[in-house]
Amino acid sequence: MAKANNKTSLLFNLLLLISAFLIFSMAESRILVAKSSPECESVVGVLSGDTCSGITQQFGLTAEFFGSVNPNINCDALFVGQWVCVSGTA
Repeated sequence: MAKANNKTSLLFNLLLLISAFLIFSMAESRILVAKSSPECESVVGVLSGDTCSGITQQFGLTAEFFGSVNPNINCDALFVGQWVCVSGTA
């Protein structure tokens, strides 16, 4: 009878450990997913001759802020008519 109780206890502890691990894993993934994405409040269209540094100077932005509200921008390949964000939250 003692062996049956030991096996039951071991099984219960193992299930408890696995459950705790799964709960922790799900909580961690929610924390990683909960990161906010940039939100743009104002955009401008790129004009001929515009550069990222020129746009940041024109609107009084830092390069870091400009990059954070325009995460997918390629400053080496701006094109006329492209929308860039100049105000928002990073």
